[in-house]
Amino acid sequence: MIQRKAYKFRLKPSTEQVCQLNTIAGHCRFLWNKILCLNLRRLENKQTLMWYQEADFWSKHWKASDEYGFLKEAPAHCLQQKLRDLDKAFRDGFDKKQPLKRIPRFKKQGEGDSFRFPEAKQIQIENRRVKLPKLGWMGFFKSQSIKGKLKQATITRSSGKWYISFQVERVVEKPIHPKKSSIGIDLGIKRFLTMSNGESIDPIHVFRHFSEKLAKAQRRLSKKKQFSSNWKKQKARVQKIHAKIAHSRLDFQHKLSTHLSKSHAMIVVESLKILNMSASASGTQESPGKSVKAKSGLNKSILDQGFGEFKRQLKYKLEWLGGLFVEVPAAYTSQRCSVCQYKSPDNRKTQAVFCCVSCGHQDHADTNAAKNILAAGHAVLACGEGTLAPSVKQEPMGTGNLVPA
Repeated sequence: MIQRKAYKFRLKPSTEQVCQLNTIAGHCRFLWNKILCLNLRRLENKQTLMWYQEADFWSKHWKASDEYGFLKEAPAHCLQQKLRDLDKAFRDGFDKKQPLKRIPRFKKQGEGDSFRFPEAKQIQIENRRVKLPKLGWMGFFKSQSIKGKLKQATITRSSGKWYISFQVERVVEKPIHPKKSSIGIDLGIKRFLTMSNGESIDPIHVFRHFSEKLAKAQRRLSKKKQFSSNWKKQKARVQKIHAKIAHSRLDFQHKLSTHLSKSHAMIVVESLKILNMSASASGTQESPGKSVKAKSGLNKSILDQGFGEFKRQLKYKLEWLGGLFVEVPAAYTSQRCSVCQYKSPDNRKTQAVFCCVSCGHQDHADTNAAKNILAAGHAVLACGEGTLAPSVKQEPMGTGNLVPA
């Protein structure tokens, strides 16, 4: 199987290289916004969009002009890759198969600054430094060895610091998971996850933990004169808090997903529609919503967990280890009895306690739901009901192993 992986390290650029990084990121952002503006104007006039080939032609024409000659300061491959990204963003925005269709948006300075070197032959890695076009040799904090064939490198800026991500590819033998167990997982807010074997993991609520500090920093930012020196310093403090929140959540998810993927050969989770779950209850002026403040707090807690990222990590880690990742519909898993399969809203009259009105079975509501999720996962393998992750398949009957496709 082909295994693709990214190694991300923090760069150690010099003062001159920081200026060069800002320049390249600014030129890529300018070209993105320029082509995006032209395309939006074409949409208003009901004209055909400017796709990559035409955009690349005009970018080369602009670099040869006096007005936009500054684009020569950026590597040509970085500009071309940014145009490819914009082309893909437009195609995804008009793709009917995409669940979240959205037209690309303009990029702002300091937000999402990144550019990519798509040609591996232009990149040289030597111990703890890397050589990039027009940037020269640059050191980085090499926390682990890079295994695999280098394909490309992406440079990003986050909270005032620059990072480099090396995308590698290598061919490995199809793995066989060392474990034989399978579990169902119920995701929630009171408990981050509850497993069908009765174990549970509490959430860290990292955003709630930093909310007071973040609100205080944002209030101070609002009182500063925009774009002044003090405003820029305070904005950097706000960004640092946001980065701390994101890194803490990501660390928690990686540690937990690694432990679960190594401990179980098959993991079944519920297919949650986070967009619908976190929808606003404010309504409209004609028909205002109910319990808007309470729903807002619930939405904040739902988004704080990062369920989508956690499931993404579980999926690829199980694939690398030879396990199986299955998603099943979440409907009625909390109302159905895991013993007699009787389904009724009366089975769960409270948030934590499940008591079947048919057979009298009692259990924690989340544990009962996790057992139903696991049973639904077995039904997926047996009958094809629900959703089976397309990147994995089950080995022929009789081998007793689950391996990736």
